[in-house]
Amino acid sequence: MKVKLFDFEDEIDLENEMNEFLDELEGEVIDIKYQINSFAQGEDQIYSFSAMIIYYLNKK
Repeated sequence: MKVKLFDFEDEIDLENEMNEFLDELEGEVIDIKYQINSFAQGEDQIYSFSAMIIYYLNKK
């Protein structure tokens, strides 16, 4: 079993990277965990969109 972690400030970037990873994955996805965090930094609101894909690789 393996995991792949993703973390981006924009949900579109997260979606694109996850889709690219899944398109190239030669294995089976077991689960996907998704999380959004936000916090203030000065006057700005910062967002963190993250995900973890848990998967098995196909043995060749």
